[in-house]
Amino acid sequence: MKRFVPTFALIALAGPALAHTGHGTTSGFLHGLEHPVFGLDHLLAMLAVGLWSGFVLQSRVWRGAVTFLSMMGLGAALSWAGIGFPMVEGVITLSILAFGVLTVFSRRGQPAWLTSVSLAVIGFFAMAHGHAHATEAVSDAAGYLAGFLLSTAALHMIGIAIAQVLAKPVLQKALGTGLVLSGGALLAGIG
Repeated sequence: MKRFVPTFALIALAGPALAHTGHGTTSGFLHGLEHPVFGLDHLLAMLAVGLWSGFVLQSRVWRGAVTFLSMMGLGAALSWAGIGFPMVEGVITLSILAFGVLTVFSRRGQPAWLTSVSLAVIGFFAMAHGHAHATEAVSDAAGYLAGFLLSTAALHMIGIAIAQVLAKPVLQKALGTGLVLSGGALLAGIG
């Protein structure tokens, strides 16, 4: 059984590479703008950050998005500086599951330290997303960065709006559970 667990973990981490789109020639603003929308792993993760923010943050609802965008920019800078991010595809896919767990278990009015930990988790995974985006850019990196930051911000705002319209704990749990299941399916290579 001890051998089975690491083997399963490696197999699970191999599947996410298939979930990530945009491999090949990517450059400029338009490619950056479309990638977060057409890459299922990015789309779900970015909507999830918005959902978490809208359901959990009473004021300064933008904090989740700003954390994600800032750290995604840092991840991009690391990539362009030639600094690797081990297992970046697996980490990106794991982010969907992690953001789903945050959405399920966080609550409005939770202690400030818990919100800070949640934002740190969001920031860590955002670095992976930024690193992956930046690694794909073959030219016009500044345009590509601008496009994926704009698209990401829009997806966060859509998630926040959905959460504020559906502001019921049962719907928060249902959407969070759906994210957990989606992340699990992508990790297992099913999605």
